[in-house]
Amino acid sequence: MPTLTISLDGVDLKSIELTQTRTTLGRRPYNDIVVDHLAVSGEHAVFVQKPQGLELIDLNSTNGTYVNGKAIVTALLAPGDLIEIGRYKMRVALESQPPPAPTAPTNARIRVLNGPAAGKEMPLTKAVTTLGKPGVAVAAINHRADGYTLSLLDGHTPPLVNGQPVGKEPVVLHSNDVITLAGTEMQFLLT
Repeated sequence: MPTLTISLDGVDLKSIELTQTRTTLGRRPYNDIVVDHLAVSGEHAVFVQKPQGLELIDLNSTNGTYVNGKAIVTALLAPGDLIEIGRYKMRVALESQPPPAPTAPTNARIRVLNGPAAGKEMPLTKAVTTLGKPGVAVAAINHRADGYTLSLLDGHTPPLVNGQPVGKEPVVLHSNDVITLAGTEMQFLLT
């Protein structure tokens, strides 16, 4: 299954398995992959898995989608292709490996611990869930085959996991970990 690695200024931000037939990418929160940056359109591009391979389609974005330095409307991706959207660089690993063995379904969610939303829970159903306030701190919880990680996407104040700041490398999340982001405390729950 193809894996998309997104980097900014030479730092890998996250890797996402493209498990769906169609995977949307854009700035709006309803996209499968959310890249919250003004250079990224609300509905920027879509990855489509076809029998002949993985196709990338630009959705009439404002700033365009580039593959190997050339603006595209649609492109069939090959191993090693470099995708550029705004300042973000992306590579897709096109692996021909058998699918992973099925695992028991998990019920991951975030419970808000303080503030006006205290007690509310949000299920983590997407491959990537973004949290926070743009301009202050934005983090992403990535669901991978081997578990969940938290990484900083944007902002001046890094999130904390159990009181420890999240640096450039994603932090593996465990059930009952406490995440502090932009003054809000949340608990990561996995059942």
